[in-house]
Amino acid sequence: MTYRALKERKKLEKQHPYVTKMWEDLKNAPPITPVAAAQPSSISRTLKSFQLEGLYWMMQQEKSQYKGGLLGDEMGMGKTIQAVSLLMSDYPIGKPSLVVVPPVALMQWQSEIKEYTNGQLKVLVYHNSNSKVKGLSKKDLQAYDVIMISYSGLESIHRKEWKGWNRNDGIVKEDSVIHSIHYHRLILDEAHSIKQRTTSVARACFALKANYKCASNFIGLKMLRSGALSVGTGTVHLSYLMSANCLFIDNLSSGFSHVSIFNQEILNPITERDHPEARKEALSKLRLITDRIMLRRVKKDHTASMELPPKRVVLHNEFFGEIERDFSRSIMTNSSRQFDTYVSRGVMLNNYANIFGLIMQMRQVANHPDLILKKHAESGQNVLVCSICDEPAEEAIRSRCHHEFCRRCAKDYIQSFDADTVVDCPRCHIPLSIDFEQPDIEQEEEYIKKNSIINRIRMDDWTSSTKIEMLVYDLYKLRSKKQTHKSIVFSQFTSMLQLVEWRLRRAGFNTVMLDGTMTPAQRQRSIDYFMNNVDVEVFLVSLKAGGVALNLTEASRVFIVDP
Repeated sequence: MTYRALKERKKLEKQHPYVTKMWEDLKNAPPITPVAAAQPSSISRTLKSFQLEGLYWMMQQEKSQYKGGLLGDEMGMGKTIQAVSLLMSDYPIGKPSLVVVPPVALMQWQSEIKEYTNGQLKVLVYHNSNSKVKGLSKKDLQAYDVIMISYSGLESIHRKEWKGWNRNDGIVKEDSVIHSIHYHRLILDEAHSIKQRTTSVARACFALKANYKCASNFIGLKMLRSGALSVGTGTVHLSYLMSANCLFIDNLSSGFSHVSIFNQEILNPITERDHPEARKEALSKLRLITDRIMLRRVKKDHTASMELPPKRVVLHNEFFGEIERDFSRSIMTNSSRQFDTYVSRGVMLNNYANIFGLIMQMRQVANHPDLILKKHAESGQNVLVCSICDEPAEEAIRSRCHHEFCRRCAKDYIQSFDADTVVDCPRCHIPLSIDFEQPDIEQEEEYIKKNSIINRIRMDDWTSSTKIEMLVYDLYKLRSKKQTHKSIVFSQFTSMLQLVEWRLRRAGFNTVMLDGTMTPAQRQRSIDYFMNNVDVEVFLVSLKAGGVALNLTEASRVFIVDP
């Protein structure tokens, strides 16, 4: 140990005397060994053996000094049903539990809770688009068994209470009814969404109170407060554990209530590569913590119970056409020249954002040149495109769900259904509400440019890309087989999905899209439409909006189009 490290250690021991025996106490508290719990009678679906073990582990974690834990099962192992089983393990309790999830998972959690419990739990989805939540008091919320809210929604209401917002007469603040309740149980789904301890999302989560809180202070960023069971990070990132001080549980030891202790005992030694022995010891301490608060399992260890066919990964390579090749070379040359400039000037560390931008351009050009060329188009089509015929909208009108149509296309579409049929929007699949008496929509250039890349391109002379044509070819091959195959296409770039959708619809494929502009209701209806309609072959999903917390068991093929 260096002189500086020794000095810092003595200072730490003086401020926190218990740090000297903290690790020994932790070693003397053995981790919980999972064994199969009894099948919950209140759950309609039979849990698999490893899910029963997960339920037992979570129940025992709540009874332990840690008052919770982190269920880190790999995606697809049923973290949701294990969490719902935990909710039912002590039902009825007389106090609500709070479930915080990514926006895309709100409606799915609601439907799965209803399915697994036969509707026993009274559930409220707390979202601005839900008219039921407006004006609800603390007493009203306490009448529910489960309250669900998204991370972004939780952050928004906490920010209004903490910082407020500007009005003409000054700063206006609004009390958060969600944060006023002391919950029985707090569940954070996809807990890595919190990220760093300094973010407003993290602060909003830290401000929540639950039954199992054993200390009022907390350590930087915890994946969950004391009493909060974090279900759902099939991808537990060590960087979150270290750089964000994710210690998960307040009562792990009184010493871990301080960021300084975690930094000096674990984070700093791990990041200091010049002292391998200290780094090794710090990693052992980190393992000591995670072994007691985290259950980490992967599918390959439970293949017999999973009853899934083996996953096959195929990397499909293809050469660019001449135009694409020349354009990609020019982008690569320009990016390399810019990067070399940063290196030669010694300012590379100050230009991380610009470097990531250069990498992003190279990824986009591999998808389609228009992702770069039409990003800020000054000329082009710049007209609204009908969501039914994919042509420039004539006498354009807009539905309540903010999709544009030709007036004639919309009328013909609605008249194609029986009079007593509820007609869904062909884009987002929620009930279609449209006023045929509204005047034609003005072609607002700024709105059109922001709305879709299709509006910025002259699609009558548009050229597809090698990657899009590869995708169309692979999907056609699936059609030639006797059985029906549904596919999911993932991309980080919504503009790429819009181009893919336009091309697939021209090729005769029935598609559905999910992106970040949709409300929870629109997302769930799109998911249901894909799952329940045999003729829908392709689901186009934005990675940011639907990369986690989706249960799409109808699909047998996944295409990731981004390099």
